[in-house]
Amino acid sequence: MTKSLRILLAEDEYLVLMGIKAYVEELGHQVIGIATDGLKAVELAIEKEPDLVIMDINMPNLDGIDAIKQINKKLFIPSIIVSGYHDEKLISRATEEGVLYYLLKPIDIEDLKIAINISLSRFEEFMKLQDELKNTQNALEARKHIEKAKGILMDRMNIKEAEAMKRLQKMSRDKNKKLVIIAKELIEADALFHSE
Repeated sequence: MTKSLRILLAEDEYLVLMGIKAYVEELGHQVIGIATDGLKAVELAIEKEPDLVIMDINMPNLDGIDAIKQINKKLFIPSIIVSGYHDEKLISRATEEGVLYYLLKPIDIEDLKIAINISLSRFEEFMKLQDELKNTQNALEARKHIEKAKGILMDRMNIKEAEAMKRLQKMSRDKNKKLVIIAKELIEADALFHSE
């Protein structure tokens, strides 16, 4: 079983809501909020920051997909949409807004268990990709600074690229600072020196 999750339920049909709530609890999760309209769901999600949102597509005041869209603008929470009918346009719209799973009514406990597991797995994959993208961007940014710092050393000291890199690495070791920080400091110092 996956870890116990804090789940927000949004469903305007009372009997369906109680059924999903019973299943969620039977699966070992905690229902931390219940909304019977889309606006209330957005409010509760932002206030309580659940691990997962399970939302009916047809909600009063704000439909489920638009509610998830608003929630995701503030904080990205994995979400499952529940619908009474299969509609390709709605599935496509839900996917565009970051919905990770689409459940058709009537829901049974096994369907719900699978939906929760797949949604969490997809969410973890997405977050991992986001981290990898951020790391790649940071590495490219660091590389730009290091290349610029090497260029400054090569110009000022009339040395070759390999020697400039060795000097940067030595400064990094001597000062016990990351290479990119040394590079940024050198660029700043050079800019100050040449701004006059």
